[in-house]
Amino acid sequence: MLDADGVELDVHATRDGAIVVHHDPDVPGVGPIASLTLDEVKQVRIRNGETLPLLQEVLELLGDHDVWVEVKGLPAAHDRALLAVLDIGPAPHRYAVHSFDHRIIRRLGEARPALARGILLSAYLDDSVSALRGVGATTLWQEWRLVDQELVNAVHAAKCRIIAWTVNEVGDLEHLARLGVDGLCGNYPDRIRVALAARGAAAVV
Repeated sequence: MLDADGVELDVHATRDGAIVVHHDPDVPGVGPIASLTLDEVKQVRIRNGETLPLLQEVLELLGDHDVWVEVKGLPAAHDRALLAVLDIGPAPHRYAVHSFDHRIIRRLGEARPALARGILLSAYLDDSVSALRGVGATTLWQEWRLVDQELVNAVHAAKCRIIAWTVNEVGDLEHLARLGVDGLCGNYPDRIRVALAARGAAAVV
């Protein structure tokens, strides 16, 4: 875990509802994950020769850590499959979901109101707080270049949290820490830890 407080990972659902950890919707040379069955996924080898990991397997490896699950794509028919995987992980109380598709977050919240939820944004909205409230989310994941003091203040005034993604340079990390973000998502948790040493925010990778 390299001294990170938590992990952010991406998931897709297969045609029959298996939840697979993978960034892109397609597997090179194979096709869309959404078109595969679980049995077919088990036959796939990624570039390093390993199989595509299932979310359940990754959660077991992570143990008692915060995990933010970015739901890249999830047909409504598979919502309960995702929730079932989160339920049987080693630390269900430490899991949260977020997505660019805010409809997914609304659905998951309706099915599981106690589940921590966030929305992802790569644009600066006129009213990000309304976007959060509209789907019952309490954490804004904002592309780091679009985080400013006004946005941080507005999110905090609404009793919500803001996490900046994906930021890797020390100067940018320190600037965001000074703005008072609640977390930073990046590829170098050691740099994040240094930047947040006196700020009390969470490092997320």
